[in-house]
Amino acid sequence: MARIAGVDIPDNKRGEISLTYIYGIGKSSSQQILSKAGVSVDKKVKDWSEEEANSIRGIISTDHKTEGVLKSEIQLSIKRLMDIGCYRGLRHRKGLPVRGQRTKNNSRTRKGKRKTVANKKKATK
Repeated sequence: MARIAGVDIPDNKRGEISLTYIYGIGKSSSQQILSKAGVSVDKKVKDWSEEEANSIRGIISTDHKTEGVLKSEIQLSIKRLMDIGCYRGLRHRKGLPVRGQRTKNNSRTRKGKRKTVANKKKATK
Protein backbone atom coordinates (compact mmCIF):
# COMPACT_ATOMS: atom_id res chain seq x y z
CA MET A 1 0.00 0.00 0.00
CA ALA A 2 1.20 3.46 -0.90
CA ARG A 3 0.93 6.13 1.79
CA ILE A 4 -0.10 9.60 0.62
CA ALA A 5 -1.25 12.46 2.89
CA GLY A 6 -1.30 10.10 5.88
CA VAL A 7 -3.66 7.62 4.20
CA ASP A 8 -2.87 4.14 2.92
CA ILE A 9 -4.28 4.00 -0.60
CA PRO A 10 -4.98 0.59 -2.19
CA ASP A 11 -2.34 -0.75 -4.60
CA ASN A 12 -4.56 -2.91 -6.76
CA LYS A 13 -6.81 -0.08 -7.99
CA ARG A 14 -6.33 2.56 -10.67
CA GLY A 15 -4.65 5.75 -9.49
CA GLU A 16 -7.73 7.83 -10.23
CA ILE A 17 -9.87 5.71 -7.89
CA SER A 18 -7.32 5.07 -5.15
CA LEU A 19 -6.61 8.79 -4.65
CA THR A 20 -10.29 9.28 -3.76
CA TYR A 21 -9.64 7.34 -0.53
CA ILE A 22 -8.04 10.57 0.75
CA TYR A 23 -10.57 12.87 2.44
CA GLY A 24 -10.98 16.01 0.33
CA ILE A 25 -10.01 14.45 -3.01
CA GLY A 26 -12.74 13.34 -5.37
CA LYS A 27 -12.64 11.88 -8.84
CA SER A 28 -12.11 15.15 -10.73
CA SER A 29 -9.43 16.32 -8.28
CA SER A 30 -7.59 13.03 -8.63
CA GLN A 31 -7.67 13.32 -12.42
CA GLN A 32 -6.20 16.83 -12.21
CA ILE A 33 -3.49 15.68 -9.79
CA LEU A 34 -2.48 12.75 -11.99
CA SER A 35 -2.41 14.86 -15.17
CA LYS A 36 -0.28 17.50 -13.40
CA ALA A 37 2.11 14.78 -12.21
CA GLY A 38 2.23 13.25 -15.69
CA VAL A 39 0.90 9.87 -14.57
CA SER A 40 -1.64 7.91 -16.60
CA VAL A 41 -5.11 7.82 -15.06
CA ASP A 42 -5.42 4.10 -15.89
CA LYS A 43 -2.10 3.12 -14.30
CA LYS A 44 -2.47 1.10 -11.11
CA VAL A 45 -0.83 2.33 -7.91
CA LYS A 46 1.46 -0.71 -7.64
CA ASP A 47 2.92 0.21 -11.06
CA TRP A 48 3.83 3.78 -9.99
CA SER A 49 7.54 4.50 -9.72
CA GLU A 50 8.91 6.18 -6.61
CA GLU A 51 9.37 9.44 -8.56
CA GLU A 52 5.71 9.46 -9.65
CA ALA A 53 4.50 8.79 -6.10
CA ASN A 54 6.69 11.59 -4.74
CA SER A 55 5.46 14.06 -7.36
CA ILE A 56 1.83 13.17 -6.51
CA ARG A 57 2.58 13.65 -2.79
CA GLY A 58 4.11 17.04 -3.52
CA ILE A 59 1.17 18.21 -5.63
CA ILE A 60 -1.34 17.12 -2.99
CA SER A 61 0.57 18.77 -0.14
CA THR A 62 0.98 22.10 -1.97
CA ASP A 63 -2.27 22.50 -3.92
CA HIS A 64 -4.95 20.67 -1.90
CA LYS A 65 -6.33 20.81 1.62
CA THR A 66 -6.90 17.26 2.82
CA GLU A 67 -7.71 15.18 5.89
CA GLY A 68 -7.27 16.97 9.25
CA VAL A 69 -6.72 20.48 7.88
CA LEU A 70 -9.89 20.33 5.78
CA LYS A 71 -11.97 18.75 8.56
CA SER A 72 -10.92 21.38 11.09
CA GLU A 73 -11.64 24.18 8.60
CA ILE A 74 -15.15 22.82 7.99
CA GLN A 75 -15.78 22.55 11.75
CA LEU A 76 -14.63 26.15 12.24
CA SER A 77 -16.98 27.33 9.48
CA ILE A 78 -19.92 25.55 11.12
CA LYS A 79 -18.96 26.95 14.53
CA ARG A 80 -18.81 30.46 13.04
CA LEU A 81 -22.33 30.05 11.62
CA MET A 82 -23.60 28.92 15.02
CA ASP A 83 -21.86 31.78 16.83
CA ILE A 84 -23.29 34.53 14.63
CA GLY A 85 -26.74 32.97 15.01
CA CYS A 86 -27.72 32.90 11.35
CA TYR A 87 -30.45 30.56 10.09
CA ARG A 88 -27.98 27.90 8.94
CA GLY A 89 -26.21 28.09 12.30
CA LEU A 90 -29.48 27.61 14.18
CA ARG A 91 -30.30 24.56 12.04
CA HIS A 92 -26.87 23.09 12.81
CA ARG A 93 -27.40 23.78 16.51
CA LYS A 94 -30.83 22.06 16.52
CA GLY A 95 -29.59 19.11 14.47
CA LEU A 96 -32.04 19.70 11.64
CA PRO A 97 -31.44 19.78 7.86
CA VAL A 98 -29.56 22.91 6.85
CA ARG A 99 -30.23 23.18 3.12
CA GLY A 100 -33.97 23.68 2.93
CA GLN A 101 -35.21 20.08 2.97
CA ARG A 102 -38.64 19.27 4.36
CA THR A 103 -38.76 17.77 7.83
CA LYS A 104 -42.37 16.60 8.15
CA ASN A 105 -41.79 13.13 6.70
CA ASN A 106 -38.11 12.55 6.05
CA SER A 107 -34.78 13.87 7.42
CA ARG A 108 -34.28 10.88 9.74
CA THR A 109 -30.53 11.06 9.21
CA ARG A 110 -30.31 14.49 10.87
CA LYS A 111 -33.11 14.07 13.43
CA GLY A 112 -32.13 10.60 14.64
CA LYS A 113 -34.36 7.69 15.63
CA ARG A 114 -38.08 8.38 15.90
CA LYS A 115 -39.34 9.50 19.30
CA THR A 116 -42.96 8.43 19.71
CA VAL A 117 -45.24 11.00 21.31
CA ALA A 118 -48.32 9.59 23.06
CA ASN A 119 -51.64 11.31 22.36
CA LYS A 120 -53.74 12.78 25.16
CA LYS A 121 -56.35 10.52 26.73
CA LYS A 122 -59.92 11.81 27.01
CA ALA A 123 -61.17 12.51 30.52
CA THR A 124 -64.02 10.13 31.51
CA LYS A 125 -66.98 11.35 33.54
